[in-house]
Amino acid sequence: MKSLDELEKIKKEAQEEMKLREDKDDTRITIAMGTCGIAAGARDVLKVILEELEKQEINNASITQTGCIGLCNQEPIVEVQKPGEDPVTYGEVGIEEAHKIVDEHIVNDEVVQDLVIK
Repeated sequence: MKSLDELEKIKKEAQEEMKLREDKDDTRITIAMGTCGIAAGARDVLKVILEELEKQEINNASITQTGCIGLCNQEPIVEVQKPGEDPVTYGEVGIEEAHKIVDEHIVNDEVVQDLVIK
């Protein structure tokens, strides 16, 4: 059993790690990875976005996964939130659309209007 001091140290380290993950200056990319999203191709979309971020040396973006958000007919769903801006939710994102989101929205700050879920 750990002492109270050891538990406090573990808690503090975990909080610091979480703080790093939630950097306010990062663009947050969230991919819906519920069963419906995975069946619609969300894993491939996640892979493409990760590869594009690495290829373009984009270091100010973090990717998280979430479960189903209730819009199964719009899967795969990707949400992009730039610092200080409202999130933009994209639907029916395939491999080509994922490239477009990275190039236009994440790199050039232009929302890909034809993919936005309204």
